Amino acid sequence: MTRGRKPKPTAIKKLAGNPGKRPLNASEPQPPVPDSTPYAPRFLNADGKKEWRRIVGILMDLGLYTEVDRAALAMYCQAWGRWVHAERKCGELADKIVATTDKGYSHLHAWRLEANKAQAQLLKAMTEFGMTPSSRSRVHVSGEPTEPSLAEQLFALVGSVEEADDDGD
Repeated sequence: MTRGRKPKPTAIKKLAGNPGKRPLNASEPQPPVPDSTPYAPRFLNADGKKEWRRIVGILMDLGLYTEVDRAALAMYCQAWGRWVHAERKCGELADKIVATTDKGYSHLHAWRLEANKAQAQLLKAMTEFGMTPSSRSRVHVSGEPTEPSLAEQLFALVGSVEEADDDGD
């Protein structure tokens, strides 16, 4: 049984201005944003730790990193570290990325396969945090006013009509 699309986090919907105008989940848990920038997990490789330090503050400022997001961000950073390492290895191999077996079959080198796998993991994690161009294009973080909903427009209209009636009395 298929469940359809995975729901977007409410934080992403709010930043996007709730374009579907569907009611937001008022009872969604709201984990706290840490008071200070958390340290990178020790198990991350050097490139993963570097990426953690680069991105965690940005996500906190946007309200997209909370106390419970540590594992998800650690997975992203670990995939980043693996991808960087594999890409470096592919660069060292240069023209040996496609290998040929004894029987004449061509296949991708193991480092290219590892780089491709890490890249796929990165893309999945990046969309969770709104870090791809397509997921980010729906996010509005500056204080730009969003278009009022139909209900807000109607309430404003009713309010202005009532004010006009009160002034006429």
